[in-house]
Amino acid sequence: MKVRAAVLSQMGLPAPYARSQPLRVTELELDPPGPGELLVRVRAAGLCHSDLSVIDGSRPRVMPMVLGHEAAGEIVECGPDVAGFAPGDTVVFAFVPSCGHCSYCAEGRAALCEPGAQANVAGTLLSGARRWRADDGTMLHHHLGVSAFAEYTVVSARSAVRIDPDLRPEIAALFGCAVMTGVGAVVNTAHVAPGDSVAIFGMGGVGLAALLGALAAGAHPIVAIDVLPAKLELARSLGATHTVLAGPDGVAEVREITRGGAACALETAGSEAALAQAYAATRRGGTTVTVGLPHPHKQFAISAVSLVAEERTVKGSYMGSAVPRRDLPRYIALHRAGRLPVDRLLTHTLALDEINPAFDRLACGAAVRQVVLFP
Repeated sequence: MKVRAAVLSQMGLPAPYARSQPLRVTELELDPPGPGELLVRVRAAGLCHSDLSVIDGSRPRVMPMVLGHEAAGEIVECGPDVAGFAPGDTVVFAFVPSCGHCSYCAEGRAALCEPGAQANVAGTLLSGARRWRADDGTMLHHHLGVSAFAEYTVVSARSAVRIDPDLRPEIAALFGCAVMTGVGAVVNTAHVAPGDSVAIFGMGGVGLAALLGALAAGAHPIVAIDVLPAKLELARSLGATHTVLAGPDGVAEVREITRGGAACALETAGSEAALAQAYAATRRGGTTVTVGLPHPHKQFAISAVSLVAEERTVKGSYMGSAVPRRDLPRYIALHRAGRLPVDRLLTHTLALDEINPAFDRLACGAAVRQVVLFP
């Protein structure tokens, strides 16, 4: 079938993206779903820093690629050997397809699924197949098994989680990355308990979702750190007890607020410098969690003796250490109960043709979560 989609053919084009136009909206041929796959009509797709990292080249991927990974949609067709889904079902996508059979999936660590990671690096679906074709027959790659910046997409059934259809698409989409990653980092990775002090470095969509997760977990105090005063104002309105403008005195301020350092400090900015600050702001015996994705060449250096003498823990959190089919219904239930006001993260909606200038807004911090709505 013919489908309009946003294609990235070259990483590293200069900003402003409204001028350089790294994403080209064009018509592609989308092949039918194969065994274990779904054809989904995309209803809403969020713009995430992980997409921006591919555009600017700090997260290298194979080209050309149909971008986008945070989305919700409606199943149109099920391929052979699909169980548990039917046409008409509403789904949210998970950006790591979990095979269900590898050692990591068996341990309940779906975010680390080995075949899923291999497929994502190769730009294929979990089966190894690609379903996108240009008019000249060139095969295009899938972004994280989803490729959500398109009217329709084909995904592995292992990339989809069925949800109730009454959640607005532009809100449902946010659960696929921002919420799953941010809330999951607090709940699954850090295991924040009531009364734990939490500091969050970076108030983008994931950082603000982590703030909501910390609030729902009963953390206190909750300190939000960012370079932009407007982001800090939003963080305070969402429940941060304290805000700190990032700078040379930021770590000292966090340590003073938390009386010696946070029990848990999270870095969500995708910066090795922010990670170093988060570690410095963590108390003795505390946990530092890194969620952001800096360039693969960047390094993080700490005092080795502090890990032992202060019994520190440093943990990575990918996809919020989530099991999507377990966690997404839980987070949606918390949202319905008013404990995760995810709708507050949505700052812009747009059409697919407006996607390049929208990434300019994301890059300069003028937006939190923007969502492409499809008619």
